[in-house]
Amino acid sequence: MPWLRLDMVVLPLGDRHSSSRLAAHSLLGYRHGDPAMTQLPRHNVFISHHDADRDYKKRFIQMMGDFIVDVSVDEDDIDDTDLVAETIRQEIRNRYIRQASVTIVLIGPCTWQRMHVDAEIHSSIRHTDYNQRCGLLGIWLPSHPDYRSDEYNERLMPARLTDNIEGEDPYALLYDWPRKRARRRETVHQWVHEAFNRRRRTPPSSSRPLLQGNIGGNCSNGW
Repeated sequence: MPWLRLDMVVLPLGDRHSSSRLAAHSLLGYRHGDPAMTQLPRHNVFISHHDADRDYKKRFIQMMGDFIVDVSVDEDDIDDTDLVAETIRQEIRNRYIRQASVTIVLIGPCTWQRMHVDAEIHSSIRHTDYNQRCGLLGIWLPSHPDYRSDEYNERLMPARLTDNIEGEDPYALLYDWPRKRARRRETVHQWVHEAFNRRRRTPPSSSRPLLQGNIGGNCSNGW
């Protein structure tokens, strides 16, 4: 089903809806100014993104400040000149995702095509003796065609993320990049904390085979 209709108020801006309660819990039980929102713990966050959306990642980290601990990969952290794809995946998993408790996927127009994004989601939702499972959420960027839309095309986001947003109690929830400055850090902090809590409540889906390379073609065609 390539298109899903949204029908429940979910986001802090109050205008994204969801038939499967995607992001339906974002602010339930909280009001702006509620001290409970400022008493949430800081979580270690891994940010998965397309290289073309690097500026949004930087803006996100600046926006959140000390509300989160960023444990994602910086541009020069890994010298991949002579490394094969599997070695790079292992390096990211063992050095970075291992430290994280929540993974955020920044959803730009071409994010779904990237092999490393698929691998990062896969590593994030696995539970092993070496890596604890992360909570998971996705944020549509303003550059995405479905940003702030009443409908969205599930094929224009990473397939493994799509696998985990279905059902009455999905493992991952989706949100729009917040436009308004008022209390947006507190709002996103709440999203992160709820993703952390969901990780032990709903089993994730990760049976889909890993991408073996980046997907070419026009981003707007979807997978």
